[in-house]
Amino acid sequence: MMPEESSTTDDSAQDRFIGPLPREGSVGCTNDYVSQSYSYSSVLSKSETAPGCCFSGCTMLPQEVHPRLSGLSPASRDSLWKGSAALPRSQVPGQVLGGWLGSSAAQGAGEDSYVGLVNQAMTCYLNSLLQTLFMTPEFRNALYKWEFEESEEDPVTSIPYQLQRLFVLLQTSKKRAIETTDVTRSFGWDSSEAWQQHDVQELCRVMFDALEQKWKQTEQADLINQLYQGKLKDYVRCLECGYEGWRIDTYLDIPLVIRPYGSNQAFASVEEALHAFIQPEILDGPNQYFCERCKKKCDARKGLRFLHFPYLLTLQLKRFDFDYTTMHRIKLNDRMTFPEELDMSVFIDVEDESPQTESCTDSGAENEGSCHSDQMSNDFSNDDGVDEGICLESNSAAERISKAGSEKSSLLYELFSVMVHSGSAAGGHYYACIKSFSDDQWYSFNDQHVSKITQDDIKKTYGGSSGSRGYYSSAFASSTNAYMLIYRLKDPTRNAKFLEAHEYPEHIKQLVQKERELEEQEKRQREIERNTCKIKLFCMHPTKQIMMENKLEVHKDRTLKEAVEIAYKLMDLEEAVPLDCCRLVKYDEFHDYLERSYEGEEDTPMGLLLGGVKSTYMFDLLLETRRPDQIFQCYKPGEVMVKVHVVDLKTESVAPPISVRAYLNQTVSEFKQLISKATHLPAETMRVVLERCYNDLRLLNVSSKTLKAEGFFRSNKVFIESSESLDRHVAYTDSHLWKLLDRHANTIRLYVSLPEQSPGSQFRRAVYQKSSGDSGNLDEACERVKGPVGNMKSVEAILEESTEKLKSLSLQQQQEGDNGDSSKSTEASDFENIESPLNEIDSSTSAENRELENQIQISDPENLQSEERSDSDVNNDRSTSSVDSDILSSSHSSDTLCNVDNAPLPLANGLDSHGITSSRRSKANQGKKETWDTAEEDSGTDSEYDESGKSRGEAQYMYFKSEPYTADEGSGEGQKWLMVHVDKRITLSAFKQHLEPFVGVPSSHFKVFRVYASNQEFESVRLNETLSSFSDDNKITIRLGRALKKGEYRVKVYQLLVNEPEPCKFLLDAVFAKGMTVRQSKEELLPQLREQCGLDLTIDRFRLRKKTWKNPGTVFLDYHIYEEDINISSNWEVFLEILDGVEKMKSMSQLAVLSRRWRPSEMKLDSFQEVVLESSSVEELKEKLSEISGIPLENIEFAKGRGTFPCDISILEIHQDLDWNPKVSTLNVWPLYICDDGAVIFYRDKTEELMELTDEQRNELMKKESSRLQKTGHRVTYSPRKEKALKIYLDGAPNKDLTQD
Repeated sequence: MMPEESSTTDDSAQDRFIGPLPREGSVGCTNDYVSQSYSYSSVLSKSETAPGCCFSGCTMLPQEVHPRLSGLSPASRDSLWKGSAALPRSQVPGQVLGGWLGSSAAQGAGEDSYVGLVNQAMTCYLNSLLQTLFMTPEFRNALYKWEFEESEEDPVTSIPYQLQRLFVLLQTSKKRAIETTDVTRSFGWDSSEAWQQHDVQELCRVMFDALEQKWKQTEQADLINQLYQGKLKDYVRCLECGYEGWRIDTYLDIPLVIRPYGSNQAFASVEEALHAFIQPEILDGPNQYFCERCKKKCDARKGLRFLHFPYLLTLQLKRFDFDYTTMHRIKLNDRMTFPEELDMSVFIDVEDESPQTESCTDSGAENEGSCHSDQMSNDFSNDDGVDEGICLESNSAAERISKAGSEKSSLLYELFSVMVHSGSAAGGHYYACIKSFSDDQWYSFNDQHVSKITQDDIKKTYGGSSGSRGYYSSAFASSTNAYMLIYRLKDPTRNAKFLEAHEYPEHIKQLVQKERELEEQEKRQREIERNTCKIKLFCMHPTKQIMMENKLEVHKDRTLKEAVEIAYKLMDLEEAVPLDCCRLVKYDEFHDYLERSYEGEEDTPMGLLLGGVKSTYMFDLLLETRRPDQIFQCYKPGEVMVKVHVVDLKTESVAPPISVRAYLNQTVSEFKQLISKATHLPAETMRVVLERCYNDLRLLNVSSKTLKAEGFFRSNKVFIESSESLDRHVAYTDSHLWKLLDRHANTIRLYVSLPEQSPGSQFRRAVYQKSSGDSGNLDEACERVKGPVGNMKSVEAILEESTEKLKSLSLQQQQEGDNGDSSKSTEASDFENIESPLNEIDSSTSAENRELENQIQISDPENLQSEERSDSDVNNDRSTSSVDSDILSSSHSSDTLCNVDNAPLPLANGLDSHGITSSRRSKANQGKKETWDTAEEDSGTDSEYDESGKSRGEAQYMYFKSEPYTADEGSGEGQKWLMVHVDKRITLSAFKQHLEPFVGVPSSHFKVFRVYASNQEFESVRLNETLSSFSDDNKITIRLGRALKKGEYRVKVYQLLVNEPEPCKFLLDAVFAKGMTVRQSKEELLPQLREQCGLDLTIDRFRLRKKTWKNPGTVFLDYHIYEEDINISSNWEVFLEILDGVEKMKSMSQLAVLSRRWRPSEMKLDSFQEVVLESSSVEELKEKLSEISGIPLENIEFAKGRGTFPCDISILEIHQDLDWNPKVSTLNVWPLYICDDGAVIFYRDKTEELMELTDEQRNELMKKESSRLQKTGHRVTYSPRKEKALKIYLDGAPNKDLTQD
């Protein structure tokens, strides 16, 4: 007997999906045949993967995986797999595509009432199969006879019901093409499945299995077998004694090889391929068969015999192969002809060599047997399902021969469907050529296109060319050729015709009526959509004073009056204004321009007013409102809208706009008269300034010029001033009016959040006392600061009380300070607010400023440190290391990103190509260093003081006004805010100095953060840049902390924890200076680490090293000097690593690598250990690894880790996927390239065997590794990528599983 081989079938999967499942009612012959997961043809077809076929469902698996092939000898198995390349999954390359969005050729519209199917994306394979089934009378009629019970199943997930609906639509719909989304939804597919590409043969098998599952215990339960299932016998006969071992199997289709394996000659026709399919082979030599009767290995004959041919015969042409030369899948485009009528009687083996008798039965234990010339097996009963195919056996040889002879004449098949594939093994398109049994006419069903074709068009799908059939002929042949052929047995007693309408079952008649009503309803809805005007609608809410936007949808026949009612309700104005106080006007939202009103056209249809129904309109509509005591203004076409702002030079105020409408052909003089009427100002002394674009203020001083000549457009903005002041006679660019308008154009409104407990007012008093010398002068200065407010209470409300220590500082400054001259500003305000004291008082000399800064630092060090500490503590608690340092875009290169909790997030330090890099050994001692960002140049860390110590804020005065502001709820309880109006041409340095009185510390002791969307913050550090990038209503956060001086850099310090799940932990912000040594920076870090991070370290117990993203790099030695040996930049990042013992890194010639032992017998990785090498020698590395691990030197194998630190890799792939034991003698050459500290080295004992895992253990490890690597941000790749299997989910939805995919 044949050798046994176990098969595995996932029983739990049967409840969820089809793809593939054991066929119902089948019983295996022996243990090696218990799985009926594949029909016989499916087993054979598995030897290739057609385009789009996914590897996990229908891959070329190793032959031993298929249980139905386990009993065959290698030579006999080759006869089943000839022409195909059976590869293990791990060796199958790439995804094979199977569907294209578009059709391969344009076809005409549907003819003779045949309807196409819409290609969802890549579902051409599905469309081809569905059209073939629809055009099969026996299948369609049987499907119609099945009745759906809604009480038993959800119609959405019922595959037979959705197929019924689709077939009814294909038969009755007036549409050009029908959607298949309902069918695919019943498969349990979502929209992403439409982009998955599969093989039509695989879909046929999977869908038939799903239908059988759904049709259990119904009349259609055996429909698939009755129509498509055939039977054949797989036998091995001993040539010495005649003993024969055999078994019977079923098939749904017959796979035919295009080109025999190892041959460069293709079969010429389907008939030739069928003969090759049943051609027996001789098992001799090493392939001899062990005969149970002879009790030895003997020569034998191995082959296949057809026992039943199905009513519908499906032939699959195996056009997809694997080229072992190029290691790629290829498509065989060789020519293979196929007849319109196929006589299958010639493929029946009468078998007159031995008088044995056999029975035609389904696969089962009783179907495996043996017989020989002396002993015949005649104890089998006839198969109960003989009528489902063409049975070729009888109870005796004579009867069987007679029976076969009589049935040969009835084995004539006619071709009615050709499924064509156009493309290559990498991708292509399916369509079907189908013959209608109603009129014997051939049609091309190419997705939504259906057209008539001829027999000549069918012949074009043979493939190849009519010339030579050599090995390379297919490379130059047409890529459009037949892939699946379906024949129907010519039997007048069985050949059915399509049911007529009057023959439909009652439930189908009801379904037809239901679908017609739905289609009519959809048609009416589409008609309404085609006649509906859809246009943007705006409305300025009369009470909320906000511009609202919506979409107005109104039928083209609705009148303007009705449209106003619809818009009125749409904008929810019932409680705000009466309906008769609303109207619709033509509006240009982009230019904020009212084009025209519709007086007297209340009864005009909207379609006429809007110019018809269009997909988009070049204008919008505005729902305009008025008060009951007002009347609407008439807007005429051709008018331009002008927003007029009245300027008052005395109060330096600019009034809100007044809308005035004018004509472009009006002169400036006429325009002034028009404005005069609207504003009641004299036209004779009126000056009109047009703002054509940003900062383009043009005085209209030529009265005879037209508005068009002056540059007026649809919507315009002008400023007017009419007074008898002498300013009218000053040159315009020198006038007070121009300066006021220039300031108005450049002033922005900012909201500034002040730090909590800021000692603002006390510090301000100290400054005043320092400049005036006595409290009386202070009061006078405060009086000047008050401005229109008249008292200091509003400022006090913002700033609150100071600390006691700063009060004593104020008294000390009062006694020791020198008198300073105060200067008054002549600038007034058009806002009622508090003017900055810097506009009134000189900021004092640089020496006094430095003295004051020193006093603050000396007098109250704890206060300032506590403020800075709280800022860093927040960072520490939040562990900013979770945010990658390259998170910032180039537009924010000078800022530091902060998250919603106002903690700074790291910027990329940019040291990959600067500083002590991987080539540091050769560069460290060079006399000249590369220049990276300096404090005054591009680093953005400009000093606030120039070389002489003068404050840069004194260079130029710019407008600055502030007033208290109450923020919205949720902005933080007790948070103090200022609303600041400031000229955006002011520098950041000057802006900070204006904020000093409100923050309470010098500008060098607080930082400015710009708040972006989602509360992300960036620190602004370029002090010489202006606020031009800011805009109205931007938010700014002020934080206490020392700003940088010249030559200083802000550095973010992270702790390196090599053996922790998160190896990068943010500690604190520090300041390093140019010329400082590494040891000096470590000394400055010690107290900060102790106070802010709770780390009590000694200077020799930790090191600093380069940080590039999360990768630890060069170890910085104590004698290295910043900006000489180590290039440093703004917002630089550095690792702090706590040492277990004495620092081993003493010189630049040493190399520190991180090693990690892999233990294959335990399937685990040890912790990291640092190895310090004196050279780049591989031999020294092995010696060090042997020393720390105890592994003999000759057994050490190592590999470099991949990716970024910590080079995470799944323990399921580390043993075979890394490049172990590279053949190199030094570490700094390919493929290692280890030239800098921080490289990760894995090592192992080569004599240690890999643990053998059971399937359960492997699956458990897969899940654990997947979870672990996903948490660390690494993708798990424990096995080669598999394509997504084609599955149909019987419960309507997939059950997600990590092990699938």
